[in-house]
Amino acid sequence: MLLSRRRNLAFTPHDTSSVHNYYERLVTEAISSQEPRANTDYDFMDDVACVALNHLPPRYIRHDVDMSFYLSPVEHEEIQKKVHKAVKNAIEFVKTREQAKRDILEGKADEQSDGLEH
Repeated sequence: MLLSRRRNLAFTPHDTSSVHNYYERLVTEAISSQEPRANTDYDFMDDVACVALNHLPPRYIRHDVDMSFYLSPVEHEEIQKKVHKAVKNAIEFVKTREQAKRDILEGKADEQSDGLEH
């Protein structure tokens, strides 16, 4: 009975919205606490989250409490350190890229104004 039921579930659409990466919530909380700008600039928040999450291993779960139950205090602390480091590096990376874009745009504006002055 159980085997036939499982077999049928494999071929029917199933809502997987409860499945998520454990690090997502931790990363967004860390970004909010490390960079106040992220609380109002959602594009910045999303960019930093993507960069940070791409530098952390995926850990897919259905319920956050599942991870809390299975992690030792040492593992929990290690995860917090990894998240903090990934977020710190991601913030620096995104800010550096933003500044590079501004520099390019300002350089083009300077070139255009130089062309108009002659």
